[in-house]
Amino acid sequence: MDIPETDTPSTRHITAHIDRPAADVYAFASDPANLPQWAHGLGTTIEQVDGRWIADSALPGRVVVAFAPPNEFGVLDHEVTLPTGETVHNPMRVLPDATGCEVVFTLRRRQGTSGEDFRRDAEAVRTDLATLKRLMEDR
Repeated sequence: MDIPETDTPSTRHITAHIDRPAADVYAFASDPANLPQWAHGLGTTIEQVDGRWIADSALPGRVVVAFAPPNEFGVLDHEVTLPTGETVHNPMRVLPDATGCEVVFTLRRRQGTSGEDFRRDAEAVRTDLATLKRLMEDR
């Protein structure tokens, strides 16, 4: 899908159906220590420093990742504070679906992001969710 070159914010809901109970997927995905296994878009390593989760990212510098508190509703919202100090809010849910679940990541195009960069961001999220699906279904 073409995304126009504009500063107009847009949103994409990127999903993956996972053939595992929602509670299992939520438990794994909500643990920041597991992020390097499936969320390569955030980084390949993560460590807890002074109560905060710090990840090495593809960006110059490290990012701080903070998840919503544990909850029974499958809310995996998380904020990523970039090396610039800008914080990006990422809505994410694990929704029960029969014996499996649907993981939904809401990608919002930030002002000033080119259409090509937004497409790359969406593809990175799709790849991360596919990795999460593979990991969870292979357990």
